[in-house]
Amino acid sequence: MSSARRPAPSESPKQADEGEPCPDPDTPVIRLEDVSVTYPGGVEALRGIDLTIGDGEFVVIVGLSGAGKSTLLRVLNGLVPATSGSVVVDGTEVVGASAATLRQVRSRIGMIFQTFNLVNRTSVLNNVLMGRLSVVPAWRSTLGLWPAEDREAAMAALERVGIVDKAYVRASNLSGGQQQRVGIARALAQEPGLMLADEPVAALDPVTSRQVMGDLQKINRELGITTLVNLHFLDLAKEYGRRLIGLRDGEMIFDGDIADVDDDTFRGIYGRSITDEDLLAMGDSPTDGSEGG
Repeated sequence: MSSARRPAPSESPKQADEGEPCPDPDTPVIRLEDVSVTYPGGVEALRGIDLTIGDGEFVVIVGLSGAGKSTLLRVLNGLVPATSGSVVVDGTEVVGASAATLRQVRSRIGMIFQTFNLVNRTSVLNNVLMGRLSVVPAWRSTLGLWPAEDREAAMAALERVGIVDKAYVRASNLSGGQQQRVGIARALAQEPGLMLADEPVAALDPVTSRQVMGDLQKINRELGITTLVNLHFLDLAKEYGRRLIGLRDGEMIFDGDIADVDDDTFRGIYGRSITDEDLLAMGDSPTDGSEGG
């Protein structure tokens, strides 16, 4: 989300910068200082979080259900207000920001959900075009009169995740893995500087989960988009993460390079021994014959 121009979804790494963009930890995109969130009823979802994430980083966040992973992502775009502390995203303070400022911040943040959040009755292309709503007049989107450049951006995003051939198919006719790829393309069509993925593979089989994680990793590496991914499965975290953040009971108890993570690290984060439920089985084939791709 830095001011420098980012490559469009259709550009190759060489077109962008003769090679893959390198993460720049010295250029912070996200800075949290002593951030806490207390929900009505007194539930403390986050406690005293201090965190800085640099431009272009790929960060995986792990922890048990209720550890605060989803709250942490939603604090960044103001969907959940911080009770105390400071949340700065690309130089803009989110805590206490006006509605107009929050809209501006959110327009540059792509969000990928566990449940896909697609409009099933319309086409894949129309779903991806929803990512352009912040830059297209409301009357155009309401009437379906999308400018040519926005259609091109949407098609380029679909091409990047490998399902451009599904552009005119109803979203309801896609497999789960394909629907999640539509969700990624929709976020990518925003031309975001920051991508947030909240348990993006929780509803997918093992093979498709790795395909989706591969898409997110490739987008990060080729376009340099700062990416935060919440995961439950520890083997996926080690396989795809560069940096790992561990949350437990709303507190950040680990923040470091994935190469330094071992089973003891995970046991400290989870507060117990690791079980099979914490790992994603390797499956040899998709559970749904239409899933692959």
